[in-house]
Parts: sequence; C-alpha cells; structure tokens
Amino acid sequence: MKVILAQPRGFCAGVVRAIEIVEKALEKYGAPVYVRHEIVHNKYVVESLKAKGAVFVKELHEVPAGAVTVFSAHGVARSVQDEAKARELPVLDATCPLVTKVHNQGRRYVGQGRTLVLVGHAGHPEVVGTLGQVNGPVHLVQTIEDVGTLPLPLDTPIAYITQTTLSVDDTKHIIDELRERFDDVVGPDTRDICYATQNRQAAVRTLTAMVDVLLVVGARNSSNSNRLRDVGEEAGVPSYLVDDGSEVDPAWLAGARTVGLTAGASAPEVLVDSVIDALRKIEPVEVALLDGTEENITFNLPFQLRQQTPAHEKAAPSAA
Repeated sequence: MKVILAQPRGFCAGVVRAIEIVEKALEKYGAPVYVRHEIVHNKYVVESLKAKGAVFVKELHEVPAGAVTVFSAHGVARSVQDEAKARELPVLDATCPLVTKVHNQGRRYVGQGRTLVLVGHAGHPEVVGTLGQVNGPVHLVQTIEDVGTLPLPLDTPIAYITQTTLSVDDTKHIIDELRERFDDVVGPDTRDICYATQNRQAAVRTLTAMVDVLLVVGARNSSNSNRLRDVGEEAGVPSYLVDDGSEVDPAWLAGARTVGLTAGASAPEVLVDSVIDALRKIEPVEVALLDGTEENITFNLPFQLRQQTPAHEKAAPSAA
C-alpha cells in the first residue's frame, strides 16, 4: 500500500503558539494554570497539557481567584475579557492573531457605519467570540440560503468577515450571493483568509486525484478537520475522519492501493504516525510526501512569556 502524506498538514502557527503559551506558563508560574475551553480542538493535546498541570474549565467562574488564566486559540467575547478584568485574573491570551485580525476588521467596518455579516458556523467557539467582540448587531450566515433571509434593505451598506477555519472556496459562493443581493458590499481581501485553512484544503484537492481513500486525522469537533474530509468526499474519494490509528477500519481500505493522509490544523504529527503504524499492521506500507507549500510562519508569544524570569520568581502576569 502506498501512503501519500499531504503537505502541509497538521499544526498551524496559531495552534503552535497556543500550546506553547500553556506550556511556558506552566514552566514560568507553576501548576495549575487554568485554560478556558479547549486550548485547541484536539483531545490528545488537551490530555497532554492536563498531565503537565493545565486545568481546563468551561467558564471563568470556575477559575480560583488570582489563578493564571489562558484564553483559547479561538478567541473570546469582550464580556469574558471584562469578567476576567473585574476579577483581576492574570490572563494570557492565546487567541490566534488571525482571529484577532478578524475581530479588528469587524469593529472597523461597524465603525464605518456598515452592517456586519459574519460567515461562519453557529455555536463554534470562534464565531461566539467574534460575535461578542463587535459593538453592534452582527448577522450570522452559514449558507447561501441564509443570505436571502437577511432582514435588511437592499441598499444597506454591508461588510462581511469570515470564520478563519473556512477557506476562500468555502465562503466564495456566500460572498457572491451577498454581492448579488446588496448594492454596497465590502470585505477583506482573499489574502486575509487564514493561510493554514487554505493551504491544507488545496493540498487535499491535489491529493484526491492521486488516491483511492483519504484519511484525515483530527477531532470530531474540529471545524477545519471536518472540512478536509468534506473536500475529499466532494472529489468523490471515500474519506474518513479519525482521532488516531486506533480508529482506522481495515474495511475502508479493501482494494485500495494508494491512501492519502492529512491532518487538521490542531492535530499533532504523533497522531499521523499512529495512523501509519495502524496501516502497517494491515499490510506493508510505502510512504511518500506530496509536493506542496512549506509553511514558515510564526507568531510571537505574549510579552509576559518573552520576559526572562528567574526560576525562584513566580510572579503572575498582570491582570487582564
């Protein structure tokens, strides 16, 4: 069996930064460090950080007074930031800089007097955070049909922003429908779309022309991982989402000579390795790497974690 690894796959710069923030906070301030929601959508990552002393909570009221607190990569609403400030919690913000950029865009458009439309999935943590970052009404649309039900006059000045885990291709038809329906529509340049989402989907599209089956490593609640599987299915290739190698079903591979393998932006490479090991138990495997985009983007850590502090000084970061 030939296994072709997508390039790029797995961790993006925002996920690397978020995980590093938790790890460095534990090193600098000691355990426990409290994290609001899953730092990224991957059980393996979350459990690994728990083992090092991270405590994951659903809401801030579960965080003890004065405890070091981390906001997840998906971002939070201003009400959460305000609550942390009111409680004087020492906060490290692991929000992906590309998500923060979307927040800033949304506020700028509203400040220009435009009605804001957010293209995204209802209930996703990033969408919840973005909705809560903008002062003023935001209309959430998930489908082309949603555009037709927007309760707005056709001459309303519209601006759109998008969930970062959606690619240009995911949002194109919805944005086209907005432009078709309304007279005055603006939005960010396509170059502002999350590079990692776009690159991983493009790699899968290339991969589907070469493989009989596609395996995507990622969590069930990971939006970008689910979308990678969708891309494979849309290309007519049987595609399966797995947490790790233990979930690989040999029946999926019956008659398959070439298997494509990729991973969502929050899935570590160790889980990709576990899938390869599982395939090797079925039959001998030859692994090849798809030619693709090499990513070298990095994001800075919060300034509190860039400061060198002697080991005996465990001062918490300043309150939010």
